[in-house]
Amino acid sequence: MAQFIISAIGSYGDVHPMIGLGEALDRRGHRVKLIANPYFAEPIEEAGLELLPIGTREQYIELSQHPDLWHPMRGAKLVLGMAAGGFARPIYELVAEHYEPGETVLCAHALDLGSRVAAEKFAAPLACVDFAPGMIWSIYDSPKLKGALTGPRVPKWLKRLQYWASDTLFVQPLLGEQLNSLRRDVGLAPVKRVFSQWLHSATVVLGLFPDWFGPPQPDWPPNTRLVGFPLWDAHDSAELSSKVREFLAAGDVPIAFSPGSANREAHQFFQAAVEACERLGRRGILLTKYAEQLPANLPRSVQHFGFVPLSRLLPQTAALVHHGGIGTCAQGLAAGIPHLVRPMAFDQFDNSRRLVRLGVAEEISVKAF
Repeated sequence: MAQFIISAIGSYGDVHPMIGLGEALDRRGHRVKLIANPYFAEPIEEAGLELLPIGTREQYIELSQHPDLWHPMRGAKLVLGMAAGGFARPIYELVAEHYEPGETVLCAHALDLGSRVAAEKFAAPLACVDFAPGMIWSIYDSPKLKGALTGPRVPKWLKRLQYWASDTLFVQPLLGEQLNSLRRDVGLAPVKRVFSQWLHSATVVLGLFPDWFGPPQPDWPPNTRLVGFPLWDAHDSAELSSKVREFLAAGDVPIAFSPGSANREAHQFFQAAVEACERLGRRGILLTKYAEQLPANLPRSVQHFGFVPLSRLLPQTAALVHHGGIGTCAQGLAAGIPHLVRPMAFDQFDNSRRLVRLGVAEEISVKAF
């Protein structure tokens, strides 16, 4: 059986799908190693996978607390520079250390540049893993990107120009030097069109979403394979805690509110959530690990819980108000409940667009929220 080295860069929404992928490979008898921040050691090890640590818990917490993280433009700049560019060399070195010629398959997160360089260097099979269709740029059904004109009435030549400008004027200055310095050191030629060309040059591009959510486009890589939402959820086989069950049983079906697992700037989100519940006379569940964001005194009809498996909770709620992260979108769709989406950054605007197009959601801006 093969050895799979999988990478996961980001928050729970990035790590959980890769754990699910690794767990499935492990059940088939393969050896699986997962590159991730040690902040996620517990769910990785509980799934029976070997953790290859990248960075420190303190670095993850520092990034999650950065004031620019959830800004629609500065957030992308921060993540590309610190995560994609900053981790390129450390991930390459980890892969090189554990690589077994003829036995290793690499599964690279969208922000993992190091595994992509290693795949070129060692001629190893590589799967580029995309959680959401917005990661694959297209001039047809184009992803909704903050600050770009990509709607259906925008001419294709203008979309191409914007992709070129984004790659050349935004992506390249952020991570080009780190990426090409690594490539030069391992004997590879430099690359320029990182996102629009190089990022998806792989054995297979694996889309962890269904075709009804992200229909394949004529200019997608021809080796793209869509396999559906992974829906892996930590402890999803366990029952909800007694406190959660008691609250659910104590009255009408509540509305769930989730601003994202790594969001530590959600004070206004939760304040508005509580006020909305009180105005509507509805009960609410506020989901965050960071209780300092909550209003000081919650009414009895609104309760806060930390990490709760959405796969267990959402089927028992009336609606889901969230940020548009792809993992939350997928769990809400699986639960069959309506969404109200308040996108802030990254792929959230495109995910929200797709939910609205399916007729299961409405979108609201941060300002209107």
